[in-house]
Amino acid sequence: MDPASRMVDGYAAALLDIASAEGDVDAVSAEIYQIAAAFDGSGELRDALTDPRLPLERKQGVVGDLLGGRASPVAIALIDLVVATGRMRDLPAIAERLVAMAAERHGAVVAEIRSATDLDADQVSRIEQRLAAVTGRRVEARVLVDASLLGGIVAKVGDTVFDGSVRGRLDDLREQWG
Repeated sequence: MDPASRMVDGYAAALLDIASAEGDVDAVSAEIYQIAAAFDGSGELRDALTDPRLPLERKQGVVGDLLGGRASPVAIALIDLVVATGRMRDLPAIAERLVAMAAERHGAVVAEIRSATDLDADQVSRIEQRLAAVTGRRVEARVLVDASLLGGIVAKVGDTVFDGSVRGRLDDLREQWG
């Protein structure tokens, strides 16, 4: 395992231990996953929280302003920890590994579900069941809204991608018909 992977695993394991000690691991890991996705999707936020010229207190103030009232105190404290150690660039990888480790505790795998719109609990449950049937493993979904899909969903379990999006179908038609 390369040093970067070891570092990501170490941070994810530490966050998992803290989340376990503080309460609901699944809820906290899901929150951190959502926060990491938002961070990864916003160049302005990413630049602000990784700028070495910006004082730590200011970065933590940005985190508090953005997440206050929208995330649990545990999730905010864990993000503050990542900010304080200068590892915000690694947050998406840390969050991905964190949710995988949390799922492994339950004997499950994580499926990243990207949907053009919000999904309700029943829809998520049906998707988890279908993916479990295909993969032969218990599946825990982490849902992200991605309007660029136009409609449908894209599910990723490990290295396998199931593309049921309108964008994917349009791309397939373009390839087929040139």
